[in-house]
Amino acid sequence: MIRRMLRVALCFYMAFLSIRSVFADEIHLYVFFGRDRDGIRQQSFLETKAFEGAQLKYFWRELEPEKDRYDFLEIRKDLAYLTAHKKRLFIQLQDSTFDPVSFAVPAYLRTDPRFHGGVAPQYSLPKEDETHAVIAGWVARRWDSAVQERFHRLLAALGREFDGKIEGINLAETAVDFGESGRLFPSGFTPKGYQGAIIAQMKVLKGAFTRSVVMQYANFMPGEWLPYDDKSYLKSVYQQAAHFGVGVGVPDLLPYRKAQMNHSYPLLQMISEKVPTGVAVQDGNCEEINVKTGKRFTIAELLRFAKEYLRVKYVFWGMQEPYYSKHLIPFLNPKE
Repeated sequence: MIRRMLRVALCFYMAFLSIRSVFADEIHLYVFFGRDRDGIRQQSFLETKAFEGAQLKYFWRELEPEKDRYDFLEIRKDLAYLTAHKKRLFIQLQDSTFDPVSFAVPAYLRTDPRFHGGVAPQYSLPKEDETHAVIAGWVARRWDSAVQERFHRLLAALGREFDGKIEGINLAETAVDFGESGRLFPSGFTPKGYQGAIIAQMKVLKGAFTRSVVMQYANFMPGEWLPYDDKSYLKSVYQQAAHFGVGVGVPDLLPYRKAQMNHSYPLLQMISEKVPTGVAVQDGNCEEINVKTGKRFTIAELLRFAKEYLRVKYVFWGMQEPYYSKHLIPFLNPKE
């Protein structure tokens, strides 16, 4: 009986050491609830001390329902609730969708001709065949100076009210799906112009938020594919982020996946000592097979890759079940 009790105690102690090693050097864990605001009221979230806060998604159209009329009521309510429960808020500001019938931008951008439609379609390309492209979502015309100016105004308004009150704010991923040949490119779009627009919005974001963490999700850039066709579009985003003091994140934790290993992951490593960095654990990430073991990645393995390989400071954990409730929560709350 005594030996059995010692073995059980040893198992719990080893689990505790595993968690400590993963969380060393201040890796900050947030839960990405997306637009599911009620999620922040879940007891499992509130009672897990390792979760420092919630990452919530807000569409541009929600925050500016009419031109120059900003509505930040939902952010205020979410911030107040989280603060009352000793949790922090990380805003994800969304100007794109992955839904062919949903738009993230205000209606006036789509109806006023000065904004040239306000959005552009993104495509799903079956077998990379652009002749059979299907609209898969919409993205704000980030490269369009008229649309840029409106987005920059929103960033400034958010900064005036929430800088220093929220943990941070991140912008949507840089990847856009317009094909490669140019036949599906929106009017006025060029990869070089898009690069400049991303860099410009990072600079404005940093100017608006001088105390809270600011972060640009930067995973891929149109017009290049690393390492074979390197135009330095993605590299320049990371270089300028370091120059401005803007954090950088990526929207998927996919250890050893070739596309990520050739694009954002090495850049994230190099910038990690200069600015805050982060990675999101999104739907499907927990189903990845570890090429080194032939088995599904464990929670500990995913977090260790984020901390030790990517060297990120923030991990935004998605709610995909059963991984969230049956694996992550028990891992973070080992029984004593």
